[in-house]
Amino acid sequence: MNQKLIALDLDGTTLNNTQQITLETQEVLNKLRKEGHIVSIVTGRPYRNSYYYYNQLKMDTPIVNFNGAWCHNPSDKSWEHGYHKTLSKDLAISMLALKDDPEVQLIAAESRDGIYVHGDFIPYPDYFPEGIEVSRQLTSETLLVDPTSVEVFTNTQLNQPIIEERIIENYGNAVEVRTWGGLSPCLEVVAAGVQKAMGVERIASYYNIKQKDIIAFGDEENDYEMIQYAGEGIVMKNGNERLKAIANDLTAVTNHENGLSEYLTRYFKL
Repeated sequence: MNQKLIALDLDGTTLNNTQQITLETQEVLNKLRKEGHIVSIVTGRPYRNSYYYYNQLKMDTPIVNFNGAWCHNPSDKSWEHGYHKTLSKDLAISMLALKDDPEVQLIAAESRDGIYVHGDFIPYPDYFPEGIEVSRQLTSETLLVDPTSVEVFTNTQLNQPIIEERIIENYGNAVEVRTWGGLSPCLEVVAAGVQKAMGVERIASYYNIKQKDIIAFGDEENDYEMIQYAGEGIVMKNGNERLKAIANDLTAVTNHENGLSEYLTRYFKL
């Protein structure tokens, strides 16, 4: 079998419903790496909320964060094939106007090395890995760099389309808006043209892996382009219906039932 690039979304895909990577999943991914396949995480999460899983899997491959805005290799700081796409800080500050909406609980601007927040809502337990006190308030005086993304957390997922429409009305083609899962679903705003497939393409190119040999796993709207781009786009049983419509295949069981490892075991005949 040709060397494959296995691109893995985290929430709702590699992680179970308690935000864990099961031992079974770890063992299967480790076997695949030993067989020479490339395994990479491709997530909407910032690196500060995904490095734990990267280290848990003992990875040394590139990772894609912020829904494709940042492709880098944490195990090789000198890796020259990555990229970092940003928003303007003025645009990020202007998005604070969304906080007037009672449905918006938190607005956060993320850079590679820090987080700036407006609001005191904590989306999920490890959102602030070292405690909320390490974050900075999001103001025009504190945000001195162009951020990688702006995250908008609402009360419920039902309110996301309304907020997304406001963002698109205000900023048009200057941004991309993506939703990603977790305990508190989020609207993530990144630079125009940014999506997960961009990072997957960069990693595949680095390893000289053809598009037909890319296998991508996902479950949400932010995985759409990645699933579409991959030679084999696999959607979780628990996945979004729109995503399932373009999938090459579906997992037999959900993320909470080891759907990823069960599929990989069958596919690679482990």
